[in-house]
Amino acid sequence: MIKTQREENKTATGERILCRVTADRPGPTVVFFGGIHGNEPAGVAALTEVYETLQRQGNVLEKGALIGIRGNLPALVQKERFLDHDLNRIWSRSRLDSVLAKQDPERSSEEKELVLIYELIQELLESHPPPFYFIDLHTTSSRTRPFITINDSIINRYFSRIFPVPVILGIEEYLEGPLLSYINELGYVALGFESGTHDDPVAITNAVDFIWLTLVYTGLLPDYPGREDSFKRLDRASESDHDFYEVFYRHELPASHSFRMNEGFWSFQPLPKGTVLGSEAGAPVAMQKKGILFMPLYQKQGEEGFFLIRKTPAWALKLSAKLRKWKTHELLTRMPGVRWADSGEDKLLVNLSVARFLNRPIFHLLGYRSRQRDKTHLLISNREHKAKNDDYKNTFWFSED
Repeated sequence: MIKTQREENKTATGERILCRVTADRPGPTVVFFGGIHGNEPAGVAALTEVYETLQRQGNVLEKGALIGIRGNLPALVQKERFLDHDLNRIWSRSRLDSVLAKQDPERSSEEKELVLIYELIQELLESHPPPFYFIDLHTTSSRTRPFITINDSIINRYFSRIFPVPVILGIEEYLEGPLLSYINELGYVALGFESGTHDDPVAITNAVDFIWLTLVYTGLLPDYPGREDSFKRLDRASESDHDFYEVFYRHELPASHSFRMNEGFWSFQPLPKGTVLGSEAGAPVAMQKKGILFMPLYQKQGEEGFFLIRKTPAWALKLSAKLRKWKTHELLTRMPGVRWADSGEDKLLVNLSVARFLNRPIFHLLGYRSRQRDKTHLLISNREHKAKNDDYKNTFWFSED
């Protein structure tokens, strides 16, 4: 019997939902994704372990709902990062609209997954109350401390800083179409948690600890017996690094690349200018400036050979929060060379040949992240414009600096 599209969606979605636990009392809705990349099963394993523990305890949540979602199902089966396209790079508004307009037979493997996950997200937003928390669980191909990545909004910053791991800002400037950027544009708390190396069992342990802490910090659980141990394990795994960092360089790779990372490098490794990191098309790839190495690539698939990061001073974070609270960014359009790029006043277009004094650090302080549109223009967007801060203002972690 031929299945209808609705039946196929229901079957795939049924496999996709790893768990859905709802308390008797209304409260926050916490959504975890695992396996958005098919060669990163640690998140799925961690969600399964937490869910099985909750089942043994009678699925007792204080309030709210927990939903665990498997990501790229075909890629998880094949244990590949992706089959046709990186599922974590096709969530831009234009790409999403294009995929939704296609008929299902015209869609690639990852485009089909995108549609099913998109429909599931819409269903969750319609059927569950706010506040919403979306967390994407990942691992890396290189040795690393566990860390959080966020799109730079105040609600993301405030929520992330309560975990005992480093937080990475600004990666959205260098990635096209990640899932969490799409969710951030809806205004919700959304963060990525990288728990360790792909095949390291410790990555599962770190993800389990992170999930339990999240259930407490969001209010789904009042507490649990191992909370202090979870916090201490993550603190040790992160080497007590609770700093904020900012991405300032991405080594981009073409779709078909010959990049090879030299052995022995790892994330959060400080390196001097001139360090030879690997080779590309037979030529050495060296550090053009000093920095802290971040996510060096040790796998065949991927669009980035490595990133460079630097620490963000505490004073800059506090100043940034105050400038955003005072809505200083609204003054930008009064400056020469700066205008709204759309009718919704969501993005600014900056003519760099006119507004030469405006650079990325200034935009970052005001809550904007930028992309180079062409040689003379930057397109910058403000995450605070759509952030649903009121949904989170009564949480314990949303305290003003």
